[in-house]
Amino acid sequence: MPLLPSIVAAFIAPGPYTAAIVPGTEVIASGGTLTGSARHVIDGHRAERLLLATSDGLYAVEAGADGLTVSGSRSFDLTRWLARVDFAGVTAERIGDAPAAARAVDVLRVALAVEAVGAARHCLDETVAYLKTREQFGRPIGSFQALAHRAADLAVTLEAATSTAYYAAWAVADSPDEVPVVAPLAKSVCADAFATIAAETIQMHGGIGFTWEHDAHLYFKRATSTKALLGDSQVQRRLVATRAGLD
Repeated sequence: MPLLPSIVAAFIAPGPYTAAIVPGTEVIASGGTLTGSARHVIDGHRAERLLLATSDGLYAVEAGADGLTVSGSRSFDLTRWLARVDFAGVTAERIGDAPAAARAVDVLRVALAVEAVGAARHCLDETVAYLKTREQFGRPIGSFQALAHRAADLAVTLEAATSTAYYAAWAVADSPDEVPVVAPLAKSVCADAFATIAAETIQMHGGIGFTWEHDAHLYFKRATSTKALLGDSQVQRRLVATRAGLD
């Protein structure tokens, strides 16, 4: 199930950073103030500023604003904390109109896609390295045809997703008219690829891949949470069809 109606994603960097909030119907903007709650806010309790995308515009709120309450908690994905953000008549700065708010959400989709292919590439690199060093019957298991073919299939999946993410990132910078379609497409393709590769990482590492001591489960959980953010792949593909005029 996707973590909707309200989801937040944070663009994480060393030190202070800004979290971008994507609210559902529970946050109301009226007269320059915000009222309601946003849930599943990624690292929202660490953010210095919150960006709230509503149907009528994009709003910015400082973390210490009067009437704003933020509480963080652990989630299924051990590498991502989630927060609940409550707005009680919080004064907000309107920094963009409705199209700007929609674009902010699409840029978030592209950011998730780029993160997904980076994490997937790490998983595949680690898996290939393991196949080259783990031996059975006196030779590396990567020399066995079944495993070699599985790794090759994953490499093809990854390269297709990477190309999609690159194109979406290019569109954000140089072809804004394409972003509404390519952003959800990239999120769908890259999140699915990440989930597939993360699952195969566990399988192809054998027994060690199923242990808590190995990092494989962390990547699998990140992949699962990434798929849920802003709606799963079916949600994204329906959005592509709608925006492209195909439905």
